[in-house]
Amino acid sequence: MAKVSVIVPVYNVEGYLAKCLDSLVSQTLEDLEILVVNDGSTDRSAAVIQYYADQYPEKIKAFDKDNGGLSDARNYGLDRVTGDYIGFVDSDDYVEETMFQEMLQLAQKHDAGMVICNIRKVNEQCKVVQELRQVPNMPEKINLVEHFSVFSDLSYFACNKLFKKELFQQKRFKKSAHFEDIQLIPQLLLECHILAQTQTFFYNYLERSDSITKTHTERGLDIFRAVEDVEQVFRNSPFAEKHTVLKNFQIFEGVYSFLAYLAFVKDEDVFRTMDAALSRFMQDRHLRMKDILKYKRFDKNYLLSLPLKKKIFYLLFFAGQKTLIRKLITQI
Repeated sequence: MAKVSVIVPVYNVEGYLAKCLDSLVSQTLEDLEILVVNDGSTDRSAAVIQYYADQYPEKIKAFDKDNGGLSDARNYGLDRVTGDYIGFVDSDDYVEETMFQEMLQLAQKHDAGMVICNIRKVNEQCKVVQELRQVPNMPEKINLVEHFSVFSDLSYFACNKLFKKELFQQKRFKKSAHFEDIQLIPQLLLECHILAQTQTFFYNYLERSDSITKTHTERGLDIFRAVEDVEQVFRNSPFAEKHTVLKNFQIFEGVYSFLAYLAFVKDEDVFRTMDAALSRFMQDRHLRMKDILKYKRFDKNYLLSLPLKKKIFYLLFFAGQKTLIRKLITQI
C-alpha cells in the first residue's frame, strides 16, 4: 500500500480544528502522514495543533509559518510531503474514516492520476444541508480521451480528490489569488490519462454561519483570472481542438460560478463593476445568452437544476432586471 500525504492549512479555526483532525487521525489507512500548516493563526489554533502533534507524533507533522493565505499554506505543505499520493482537507471540514484508504485503492486499481469522491455540505450541527454528486452516470474508471466532457462538467474542488504526487512536480497553487482551485485543478486534470471516481460521500464540507453572511467583494473577479490561466494551458494541450468543451468550461466556471458569487455582492458600485466585467468576459469569448441558458452539465440543463432562489436570480440577471436583482440580493 502506497503512502498518502494530507495537507491541512490552518488559519483561525480553533472551534472546528479538533473535529477535522479527529477525522484524519482515525483514518483506516495506516500509512498516512498529516501535514498541518498553521498559517499565522492569531487564535488558539496553534495550541490545538500542538496537542494533536503530541498525541499522534507518528501521524501528524506540525508546521508554523507567517500568514500567506490558503495557496501559500498548501504550497508549503507540497514542498514537504513524502507520500506517493496527496490530498487536501480544509481545517473546518471533516472526512469519513475510510476515505483515503478507499480512494488510494481506486488510484492503484486503475493507475489513476486523480480520484474523486462526492461531497456533503453540513451545518454546524452536522446535519446534511446538500449532497453534491461530482461525476454521476460515469464509470468508476474514466479515460479522459474517451470521456473528455468531464473536463467541463467537473467541480474543481481540491479537497474531495486524491492526486498522484507527480502532478505537482511543475505545478503549485497560485499565491495571493482567490479561487485557486479553479485555476490549478483543471491544469492537473489535463495531465491525467485516467481518472477514478467513487459515488461515496466521503467529504463533509462545513457551511459555517459566519461564512454564509461574509461580505462578497471584487475579489470575485479572480474567477475570470483563474479561467484565463486555464484557457492558456488548454490551448497548448493535446485537447486544444476541443472547442465545445472549452466553451462549456467557460460557461460553467466562468459565468455560472461568477454569478453564484455575484448573487451575494451587496455593494451597488462593486456589483456594477463586476457586472461589467462579466459582460466583457462573455463578449471576448463570443458566449451568447442562448449558449448559457441551454448549457447542460451531465446531459441536464444546468439552470433548471438550480435551487429556486438561484434560478430566480440568474433568470433576472439574464433578463437584465437589475432593479429586481438588487431587491433580491438585500434579502439573501
